[in-house]
Amino acid sequence: MAIDTEQKSPSDGKVWGIFKLPFRQTGNNARTTPSSSSASNLYVQTQPHVEGSNHHGSAISVSSVAKSLLPTRRRLKLDPANKLYFPYEPGKQVRSAVRIKNTSRSYTAFKFQTTAPKSCFMRPPGAILAPGESIIATVFKFVEPPENNEKQMDQKSRVKFKIMSLKVKGPMDYIPELFDEQKDQVAIEQILRVVFLDPERPCPALEKLKCQLDEADAALEARKKPPEDSGPRIIGEGLVIDEWKERRERYLARQQVEGLDSA
Repeated sequence: MAIDTEQKSPSDGKVWGIFKLPFRQTGNNARTTPSSSSASNLYVQTQPHVEGSNHHGSAISVSSVAKSLLPTRRRLKLDPANKLYFPYEPGKQVRSAVRIKNTSRSYTAFKFQTTAPKSCFMRPPGAILAPGESIIATVFKFVEPPENNEKQMDQKSRVKFKIMSLKVKGPMDYIPELFDEQKDQVAIEQILRVVFLDPERPCPALEKLKCQLDEADAALEARKKPPEDSGPRIIGEGLVIDEWKERRERYLARQQVEGLDSA
């Protein structure tokens, strides 16, 4: 029996030791917690602090990152929004149109770019729009003939057009160098892809294209006409003839003729 008790006592000690082990660890943790907290406090106290530099720099960096993640606000509204419709006529030069409206509160310049400048051109290639002003731009493109007896509407065009915008101070003459001088302020409004339409099959997109082209032609003819001026007329180089002065000269000439006839 003594042997049994001696054999059980180690096991009992082990059992109690196992149960006491967590309490010993908690005690150790309780003892080491102040030291760890003091070490962390010491680390914080030893860190250099410059007033108005770290927090301000972090705020600037966060704001710059946030601005970069936000989408750029568009200044122009396009119609169609992201496509240029062309009638598919192989071997001919065809036209498309897009309405560009300035939806911002400031004067905005826009500019066209294309991946095929030899076979495409725009009219106008760029302009400056007042707030709320709109214009219909005409795009000309030469349609390449199909290769390998390709079907008419199966041909896909890789040509793309890009419209860029730039905020300007006020009304001024448009020059393409504006976009080169202020590259950081230039925004890419939209990249337009080419879509061909069958001219023999009427559809809403084709009808809308015809209306836009007619409107663009009418606006072009209106710009060609000289502006009406109710002021003095200019004849030749610098000769200004007022309407009342012209009438007086005619009256005096008539009086001279009548005087000679009476004599």
